[in-house]
Amino acid sequence: MKFELVDLTHPFSIHTPGWAGYPPVKHYYIQRFSANEIVAQYIETPLHVSTHLDGQMHAIPGGADIASFPLSRCFGEGVIADISDCVGDWDVITPEMITSKVEVKKGDILLYYTGYKRYYPGCEAEDEARYFLRHPGGDRRLAEWLVDMEIAWTGMDCGSGDHPMNTTITRMRPDLVEEFEDLRHQKLREVFPKEDLFVMHRVPFRQNILHVENLGGDVERVLNRRCHIGVFPWRFEGGEASICRVVAFLEA
Repeated sequence: MKFELVDLTHPFSIHTPGWAGYPPVKHYYIQRFSANEIVAQYIETPLHVSTHLDGQMHAIPGGADIASFPLSRCFGEGVIADISDCVGDWDVITPEMITSKVEVKKGDILLYYTGYKRYYPGCEAEDEARYFLRHPGGDRRLAEWLVDMEIAWTGMDCGSGDHPMNTTITRMRPDLVEEFEDLRHQKLREVFPKEDLFVMHRVPFRQNILHVENLGGDVERVLNRRCHIGVFPWRFEGGEASICRVVAFLEA
């Protein structure tokens, strides 16, 4: 059987932004042809840059490293749901938004497209602050639904699987908390209880349901489709995450 491969991955370079507050990528030459007759380079980077897979130990004390995620779960059948017409700044993603677009089966790989990819640096409506600080995200209800559906792994075109106002961004940017509360006419902890911090990481990750953040590439080509999907992280022992390649396999 022949497949058309569709890349769902952002490029990686010195211009690639890390998650809010993370240091930048450093990339430079350590050998050149003139001196060494061969080229070699060095990179220094956070793991949470570009398209990447979070490992269990990123969010769960005592959790497994990224090398421990079974290869058998990295590839399989799944769906890519386009919920971009359902969400805007700081909206809460619900299971119904996803199931209204595609049929999700138990054990699927599930990717969902919010449209916030367009704000990623280098994309058509580049706005790094909006991309990382105002994207939509799930709450406990979505996190528990992923577990109930025994999802193999999930991914989104956002800077985090969690809603920005349910992460440590609230400590870095208290001004945004006030803005969020004014917009919602609710207190932050009425929407996201304190004990639910990073709930989209902690609840699914305990069941080894990991997620890919910053989906990119040609994801718009495969929206609302069922196909085979693969994620290819480093076999990084002791790593809490990995820059990765995500690919949709379409039957030719």
